[in-house]
Amino acid sequence: MTVRWSVEPSLHRPAMIAAFSGWNDAADAASDAVRWLARACNARPFATLDIEEYLDFQAARPTVELVDGIVRTVNWPSLALSAGSLPAGGRDLVLLLGVEPNLRWRAFCDDVIGVARTTNCEMIVTLGALLGDTPHSRPIKCTGSATDEVLAARLGMQRSRYEGPTGIVGVLHDAVRRAGFASASIWAPVPHYVATPPNPKATRAILDRLGELLDLGLDLTDLDIASSAWERSVSEVVGGDPDVSSYVERLETRFDTADDSPGWLETDDEIAVDDDFDDDDEFDEDELPSGESLADDFERYLRDQPDE
Repeated sequence: MTVRWSVEPSLHRPAMIAAFSGWNDAADAASDAVRWLARACNARPFATLDIEEYLDFQAARPTVELVDGIVRTVNWPSLALSAGSLPAGGRDLVLLLGVEPNLRWRAFCDDVIGVARTTNCEMIVTLGALLGDTPHSRPIKCTGSATDEVLAARLGMQRSRYEGPTGIVGVLHDAVRRAGFASASIWAPVPHYVATPPNPKATRAILDRLGELLDLGLDLTDLDIASSAWERSVSEVVGGDPDVSSYVERLETRFDTADDSPGWLETDDEIAVDDDFDDDDEFDEDELPSGESLADDFERYLRDQPDE
């Protein structure tokens, strides 16, 4: 038995929201969005998926923790399901959060679809985040896809032309579509030079789109504050290095002059690359700072800041 139920919740017009750490989750933006929702709706666990069936523990390793410096406990990775109600009402949420499964993706998708059917979910939405050449100082343009024609028309979605590798988010989105569920997938681009989590600005962008999609009435004030503080901190780090500052300015120029085409897509694919920049733009890759070096600079900056 791969789904282990502790209780079968009684829910009102639920929608399932799923995010997975790893390949699909740059700066933990998508997972943090689900964690934010879990707090907002006071979500309670009701089931888990058997990690022995879906995880390779050499890839998703458990961790050890010392308790009082003596007792050592092992914390195992998880694939957990919880459910709750938002204060604004309207619909309940079923939340799926965990590490990206390493094994048996088709069987994993079948399990998730089974849970969605048992809990009478009306829609399944997958969340993801990817690294991109996007400046931290500009609004985040989420991309997405939906199979519901009404939602697609209301949100101005376009058809995706994306072809290429995908992760469990894309596979699950395709599986639930084939199973007949209304489904959508929301992706946020994360600046590749600030890949270290958290990224509250990207998390906020995902939640804003999700709230619009499902008419959730989310109060994102805390993320507005965190996003402003995050952007100021990154700008201070960027401003301290002329090469980095020049690079970011070029990204900003490309962003500001790009066509502002809709980021939503009606598609059978899992994700569309929001290709705002022309391939003909000339950037000398040898002059660009590496994402790793920028992340190190940012981490050093945060460590040097006094606790608030």
